[in-house]
Amino acid sequence: MADDGFFQRAYDIVRQVPEGRVTTYGQVARMMGEPRKARYVGFAMHSSPGMKGGVPCHRVIFADGSLAPGFAFGGPEEQRRMLEAEGVGFLPSGKVDMSRFSWEA
Repeated sequence: MADDGFFQRAYDIVRQVPEGRVTTYGQVARMMGEPRKARYVGFAMHSSPGMKGGVPCHRVIFADGSLAPGFAFGGPEEQRRMLEAEGVGFLPSGKVDMSRFSWEA
């Protein structure tokens, strides 16, 4: 996919996700006006500059609360560690408690 600014638009939205909250790939895509491009949001997060670039991509997860198995900055264990450090809670299933920690602008 040629980046026509899509990645930057995704980063701009993800930068708004507050500490201690999560959003989903689909939510980001919908906020961008691209509701069918959740997978492309995933590509953007995988390519992001991460926290050094001000993009808290660890706060973007799957709609069911699952973490990304290919988390670009150390795997799902590191993603979970980062989220827990921000106060995000997990269910016994290992998924984020979306009813308490989901963010939508």
